[in-house]
Amino acid sequence: MTPQELETLAHLRRARDLIDREYARPLDVPTMAAKALMSPAHFSRQFRAAYGETPYSYLMTRRIERAMALLRVGESVTDACMTVGCTSLGSFSSRFTEIVGESPTAYRRRKHDAVEAMPPFVAKMQTRPARNRSSRNREATAGAAA
Repeated sequence: MTPQELETLAHLRRARDLIDREYARPLDVPTMAAKALMSPAHFSRQFRAAYGETPYSYLMTRRIERAMALLRVGESVTDACMTVGCTSLGSFSSRFTEIVGESPTAYRRRKHDAVEAMPPFVAKMQTRPARNRSSRNREATAGAAA
């Protein structure tokens, strides 16, 4: 890697860290790009090239990941939605269903005994949302973890 590429990755990492830390507050691409010292368009292209998804998609995945944890401990769907920084329950539910493969209500109702028995770092890896993950894959993951 060239020194320029390493510098670009360091700038992108700062923006990604901002998303990881501040996922619950309103974040837009210009704010993220400013953290990476890039224009919004250049930042979006570079972020996607480095991490395989757009900055907004990454932000929503972090929000859904946190919402999943809240739902597992019994928080209401509406409260989880607002806590993670989403302002539209409908959009949140649609995105949650798209990423997780089931509605937030169904996810909340389901037993999560295997996750509760795992050490936290393992639970985080096993429950990390992945786009287009089928229910069969979720069951296989849950079964392997149990």
